[in-house]
Amino acid sequence: MTLDSTLIKVRVANIDCPERKQPFSKRAKQFTSQQVFDKEVKLEFLKKDRYGRHIGNVIYNDSLSLSKELLKNGLAWHYVKYSNDSTLQVLEDYARLNKVGLWQDSNAVPPWEWRSTKRKKK
Repeated sequence: MTLDSTLIKVRVANIDCPERKQPFSKRAKQFTSQQVFDKEVKLEFLKKDRYGRHIGNVIYNDSLSLSKELLKNGLAWHYVKYSNDSTLQVLEDYARLNKVGLWQDSNAVPPWEWRSTKRKKK
């Protein structure tokens, strides 16, 4: 919500969290809520996607990046198709190596692949 109470839909840049019905989906949503709910956040707007959502970096507690925190906690994939931020890949690799969060499953399916298989079944 902006200062004038306008609600804005935001897609967190450079990462992709599990889809609903995928393992760790609820945990990623809970984590995100716990981190930013009722807090002042800064949105570093990058662009709008084809659905009209704002894509950007979400900064909270003055300096924490929601993208980085989700990756560190094993609750998202670095979305390499849309990002060339090597620091994000380092965070994902570390979580994966240490089997944090969704990386406890050695066969974790990235959301973009999961969405693709769902579309093909329709």
